[in-house]
Amino acid sequence: MKTKYVVSRKITCVSEPTAIERVQVTNSGIAVEFARQFYHDDIELYESFFLIMMNKSHVITSYAKISQGGVTGTVVDPKIIAKYAVDDLCSAVILVHNHPSGSLKTSKPDVDITNKIVGALKFFDCQVLDHIILTKNSYYSFKDDNFIL
Repeated sequence: MKTKYVVSRKITCVSEPTAIERVQVTNSGIAVEFARQFYHDDIELYESFFLIMMNKSHVITSYAKISQGGVTGTVVDPKIIAKYAVDDLCSAVILVHNHPSGSLKTSKPDVDITNKIVGALKFFDCQVLDHIILTKNSYYSFKDDNFIL
């Protein structure tokens, strides 16, 4: 019988730790300022989801684009997020996505995916510090609204 081999594909972060500014995240405003670099004119066109990874001192070590969707949503797979977090050996993450509509209202899928990711990363001792929803002119922070403790 011939042995079959599975070829795996390495997923790499968008940014290497040495290639980004070393920013310590102490509040949602700092995270938002950092995350705005991911979005340009497309912030009102389609929804994109990013992951910001940090060390134990909440200094940003890397970030990754998780998905890009359409005007009303994007698919986020908690397994992909866990993979990035484990590959980075990070201690904390911040989830970021935009709402092209300009609405800061959280949807049921926003809340559901946040809860799934929080649960998945607990297994790896990785804390979800915040989930930020961006619009062109404003933002909503799950942490600031005491949704994430």
